[in-house]
Amino acid sequence: MKKSVINLNPSQLLVLVFAVFITLGTILLKLPFATEDSITWLNALFTATSAMTVTGLAVVDTESTFTLFGEIVIVSLIQLGGLGIMSFAILIYMVLGKKIGIKQRIVVQQALNQTSIGGVILLVRNLFIFSLTIETIAMFLLAIRWVPQFGWAKGLYYSFFHSISAFNNAGFALWSDSLMGFVGDPIINIVITFLFIIGGIGFTVLADMWRKKSFGKLSLHSKMMIIGTFIINLVAMFIIFVLEYHNPNTLGGLNSLGDKLWASYFQAVTPRTAGFNSLDISALQEDTIFLFLILMFIGAGSASTGGGIKLTTFLVILFSVITFLKGKEETVLGKRAISLTIVLRSLAISTIALFLICFGIFILNITEEAPFIQVVFEVISAFGTVGLSMGITGSLTMIGKAVIIFVMFAGKLGPLTMAFSLANATESRIKYPREDVLTG
Repeated sequence: MKKSVINLNPSQLLVLVFAVFITLGTILLKLPFATEDSITWLNALFTATSAMTVTGLAVVDTESTFTLFGEIVIVSLIQLGGLGIMSFAILIYMVLGKKIGIKQRIVVQQALNQTSIGGVILLVRNLFIFSLTIETIAMFLLAIRWVPQFGWAKGLYYSFFHSISAFNNAGFALWSDSLMGFVGDPIINIVITFLFIIGGIGFTVLADMWRKKSFGKLSLHSKMMIIGTFIINLVAMFIIFVLEYHNPNTLGGLNSLGDKLWASYFQAVTPRTAGFNSLDISALQEDTIFLFLILMFIGAGSASTGGGIKLTTFLVILFSVITFLKGKEETVLGKRAISLTIVLRSLAISTIALFLICFGIFILNITEEAPFIQVVFEVISAFGTVGLSMGITGSLTMIGKAVIIFVMFAGKLGPLTMAFSLANATESRIKYPREDVLTG
């Protein structure tokens, strides 16, 4: 058994470790003292998977269903899934003073979406220091708002739970309507969105910013993530404000312009895998829902707590298309040429993701009694590990829940990791003559 585990490639090992911890989480959530009333094994598995994959989709109400023990299990799975199981394993190795071999470094490299194994151990150490510091500071900032409202014990606990959930882009909230009760609250809006934007921008970018100090010295990846995140969030906020301004069930029902702006901003940034919402998602206009689908599919940054195909993947494909239309052979960004390998990798990620999403939509459209747009939204939200829903999660059939569990799992690990775990790639030494094929 030990030999077979050792022979697993990094992708297979990553899948196995995630599956083991999801199983452990399922067992813990099924314990009698984890819930107020008994829940089914399938619902326990769904909740554990949603937490471990930092998605946030829920088939049962978190606060009313789970006890304090159950909620601690959920928030622990969120932290494990968000920062990475292999990262925790490396941290334990470092504390025990054990040597970290090439095998472990390769697995961490794969888990954090790094291009090389150089510096991954330092990245893991800095990742933990930064993450715990940010989560602690955010907890005390949220406590300023929630301790006066709920008291010391409940206020601090709510602040602790939501700071971890937000930083890890999980979207689990201890209110059945997420954060709709705080739609115009500046402290909640600023702290929660800051957490999931920082968590979703990627640890590689944060480490690069810490080292370089100057924007001009940053890597191309970091520049793409920072500029791309700013532009996409700003454009999304403007579009949502315009589309929903007169909708009486969303922005139109808010009293002040300030509340409308806060709500537009929050809904603009949350589809990038955060999962919280301060407006009723099911009440949004269909054109706004379509924007959400695009944002959820794109997702956050590589080596982040978020999902989706990743913003840099989307930008590489976009600029590769522009390059082709201009009749040029090389994709150039920021005076740097993007290698063909990166372009093909981006196309592979997007193609596998589309196949996965289409599979989920096809099955759910057969099994669920729900409008097509709600089914599409649910599947893309699961793939992007977003956690937003138009209200059909709790009414999913057994098959529907099983499909969403699989999509969440695949979305968190990434399309390529899932593909590599199933494939047995070998380098071919045979070269074949080339021939053109008509396309388009």
